[in-house]
Amino acid sequence: METQRIIDFPHRNMDKRPRKRPRLAWEVAPPPLPPPKVLPVIYCGQEFGNGAIPNYAYPNMFYRDVPVPVPRNVSPPWRPDGKDGHYVFAIGDTLTSRYRILSKMGEGTFGQVLECLDNEKKEVVAIKVVRSIHKYREAAMIEIDVLQRIARHDVGGTRCVQIRNWFDYRNHICIVFEKLGPSLYDFLRKNSYRSFPIDLVRELGRQLLESVAFMHDLRLIHTDLKPENILLVSSEYIKVPDYKFLSRSSKDGSYFKNLPKSSAIKLIDFGSTTFEHQDHSYVVSTRHYRAPEVILGLGWNYPCDLWSVGCILVELCSGEALFQTHENLEHLAMMERVLGPLPQHMIVRADRRAEKYFRRGARLNWPEGATSRESMRAVWKLPRLPNLVIQHVDHSGGDFIDLLQGLLRYDPAKRLKAREALRHPFFTRDFRSGYPM
Repeated sequence: METQRIIDFPHRNMDKRPRKRPRLAWEVAPPPLPPPKVLPVIYCGQEFGNGAIPNYAYPNMFYRDVPVPVPRNVSPPWRPDGKDGHYVFAIGDTLTSRYRILSKMGEGTFGQVLECLDNEKKEVVAIKVVRSIHKYREAAMIEIDVLQRIARHDVGGTRCVQIRNWFDYRNHICIVFEKLGPSLYDFLRKNSYRSFPIDLVRELGRQLLESVAFMHDLRLIHTDLKPENILLVSSEYIKVPDYKFLSRSSKDGSYFKNLPKSSAIKLIDFGSTTFEHQDHSYVVSTRHYRAPEVILGLGWNYPCDLWSVGCILVELCSGEALFQTHENLEHLAMMERVLGPLPQHMIVRADRRAEKYFRRGARLNWPEGATSRESMRAVWKLPRLPNLVIQHVDHSGGDFIDLLQGLLRYDPAKRLKAREALRHPFFTRDFRSGYPM
């Protein structure tokens, strides 16, 4: 089948509920060829009035016939940082003499991710440019420590994104990474939230659990696993028939869906990664993927990553986040709707902030404590976990349900560990998946 670059697709089932962090976008396409006359110069993060477009705004890796007369070692003019400490730049600027900015790939709480050309290695890289604010600079230095620790042990660099370099530029910590493809979330979003086939979910789940097991062996807890932080290595995809739509006539091509050409993935974003010996008293994980022990204030450790993995696998097979919520009581009610009642021994140990979610310390205060009818409907419409999976899985559904029930056990002490999960029949049976790695 024809291999293509990913394009935008109409959104059908938009995930309208907020997530904790903005997501990284797709690769930005090359800028258009320059017009012959004068246009306003737009700097990313700030507008600086009118002026001629400089020649270096169009990198010659895309336009080999456009001259780039600016010497490599010429630094861009000093500009004040933008709102909230974001670095202000123009396409074609350099970050030190080594890296030339090609495009902006995305933005998050931490800062921005820029696609750059490494003039020394002659390769395209992704550079995370951290905001010039003390707490984000400190977090970036911790992330660099984690990345270097991972790089020393990840032989071949197959599990986690590889750090290439880092430097401090004009009060911004800049971390240089290998360039990867889109996140699993972005692939789902641009594919109208159509689910992945179970054979692909198996390959993605196997790699995800291998990466988590690798981190746990290094006494590291990721704490923010989600589809946004799992990147495909390649941006290429194939177009295949979507059998759910084949029986209907369609003008927009919805009877086809797109699948990654390769299932190879890597983990990213270690800004929240925690060493086992560090303080574990604070709230971790993006809302949709947050474990019950975190919400109840019971403390957390390695098992919180495995709960997130379970939520991710459900999302990959269904196309939608399992717990689409924005507050704790509704979140706990959704858990009980999908997985059954919370264990009493966890309820009675809940911290003071979580006591208000329960009636007389015995059962969840639901639906009495619901904030709205919409919230009640959001919980009521959720099916039990086996029923949810069977709607989307055509084979090996029993093994998949059993794996998910092990990953989504309320009690973290009874939850499957990463290496235990890898030995589960869902992964060990010979299903003869044809998916390339």
